[in-house]
Amino acid sequence: MNPIINTHQIHPVGDSAVLIQLGDQIDLEINSLVHALAQVLMKNAPQGMGEAVPAYTTVLLHYDPLCLSYSMVKSWIDDCYLRLTKNTNRKENLIKIPTVYGERFGPDLEDVARLNNLTVSEVIRLHSAVEYPVYMMGFTPGFPYLGGMDTRLSTPRLETPRKAVRAGSVGIAGSQTGIYSITSPGGWRIIGCTPLVLFDPQRETPFLINPGDRLRFIPISAQEAGL
Repeated sequence: MNPIINTHQIHPVGDSAVLIQLGDQIDLEINSLVHALAQVLMKNAPQGMGEAVPAYTTVLLHYDPLCLSYSMVKSWIDDCYLRLTKNTNRKENLIKIPTVYGERFGPDLEDVARLNNLTVSEVIRLHSAVEYPVYMMGFTPGFPYLGGMDTRLSTPRLETPRKAVRAGSVGIAGSQTGIYSITSPGGWRIIGCTPLVLFDPQRETPFLINPGDRLRFIPISAQEAGL
């Protein structure tokens, strides 16, 4: 068992879901165990068990109260937790995100550089130099919340959010970076844009990115991106 986590807490959420708490801080090791637990919960799940939704430090588990009681669900979770180890076999998927930085695709890139006493080139280099773990999805369908950003790029949100941020926009908010999956309002600092479509309900697999994946931003030109 991972030494960071020596217990878990289960909280009822209405009559058809429970919240499983594995920690109280944003931590890569805790988050990895969150995804591992979600996988174990869904493997050979009993009839009536619904979706397991991983977040930063929790898993929200849905179930059918007509098939399963709370005590049955709790017992199932406890059993899965006992079988959980940090070596749980879960495939990590590395996705390369081609990104056009700056100009009309990244209107806040220069501000991010200025506010952090960096050059534009340094911002691009730092942002594209690491692999980012996908902690969770949220805000809009397919929007990935990423960890691991260099602290030198931390920048506060815009004081006034934009009414519309184009799909594919790559942004920074505080110590996090993320990608807008659909056109929507937003206050993140936009530093670039990817031509990849993160969410398409018409595809067989609507979501390009899933929790537990790892992302790497690859700088490209607007011509290469076809934007």
